[in-house]
Amino acid sequence: MRILTSLTYYRPHYSGLTIYAERLALALSERGHSISVLTSRYDANLPAREVRDGVQVVRLPVRLRVSKGVVMPSMVLWGWKLARQADVIHLHLPQLDASYLALFGRLLHKPVVLTYHCDLRLPEGFIHWSANQVSHLANHLAAKLAHAIVTNTRDYAEASAFLRPYLSKVRPIYPPVQVAAVSLSDRLALRQKANIQPGQIIIGMAARLATEKGVEYLAQALPLVRQRFPTARVLFIGQHENVFGEAAYARRLAPLLAALGENWQFLGILDESEKAAFFHECAVTVLPSLNSTESFGLVQIEAMSCGAPVVASDLPGIRQPVTLTGMGRLVPPADAHALAEGIIEVLSHPERYRGDPAAVARQFSPKNIAAAYETLFASLL
Repeated sequence: MRILTSLTYYRPHYSGLTIYAERLALALSERGHSISVLTSRYDANLPAREVRDGVQVVRLPVRLRVSKGVVMPSMVLWGWKLARQADVIHLHLPQLDASYLALFGRLLHKPVVLTYHCDLRLPEGFIHWSANQVSHLANHLAAKLAHAIVTNTRDYAEASAFLRPYLSKVRPIYPPVQVAAVSLSDRLALRQKANIQPGQIIIGMAARLATEKGVEYLAQALPLVRQRFPTARVLFIGQHENVFGEAAYARRLAPLLAALGENWQFLGILDESEKAAFFHECAVTVLPSLNSTESFGLVQIEAMSCGAPVVASDLPGIRQPVTLTGMGRLVPPADAHALAEGIIEVLSHPERYRGDPAAVARQFSPKNIAAAYETLFASLL
């Protein structure tokens, strides 16, 4: 099959959505399909055209930035051109350009499949509000035109105000998750980088430092956890500086995190081997997200594949990894005391939450997820 994939940002941009799209594109390419990715040239230093691991990437110039979205006038021309060459049109939402790309698919009698990653919530302000309204309209038009809508879980779809009108089109497919192999030297290097001392208990969090991630609740929970486990400390991986739209949130958090001293450490963005080593060093990982901008939490499966249980917010979609594997606890969102109790429970009884990391890794492997997409695409052709 010739598959046209479109999304606003693609690698090397770093986010859960771009990681998902790249893993799926590579896995489909390895299964013999021809994949073209149409995306933004959000950084002028990136090549306009390239082949990344067998996937053709076409990046279009950005003429205007509106909040987290971009305006690319040439998307109309290139969208039509590549849609004509494709057998299937696959759009990742949220995306401003999704509506007319879906229309092109309908006009050309090509199957249109959307993957809806999460609800979009932008920072306060008129420009952000306007961008949110335009994006919301574009996504709804795309959903009406689509033949099928992929979501990570039915649980999230049924709770989403956006997806509820389109439940008849929803096809749940788990997200692709891949964790790098880890050697002893990788783990030793991570311990040195993070200054992990013998006997310390590592509580991990992997996210952007963003309002919807609920970082403050982990910061408030840590002193409560340390009353029971005095050697516990938090290691936070992911972007924590200059996060778009989150400057005020970072300033608000700064005194709370500073008060924790060396018991809270930022490690920044790690490469795949370092990230896998990080999860192997964690006694527990935490996902205290607050709302529907998180629909699953890929990092939960990454952690579980490395043997680290998870304490996560009991929210639609987010609760599914723990529910599916039994490797962790669910707690109410925005509740530091409940979060602390969940962490303490997992640390007190680790044998209850070991699960089967190898089975988790197999179930969510990009190869198996690509096969599920392949079946869906073939059913629509």
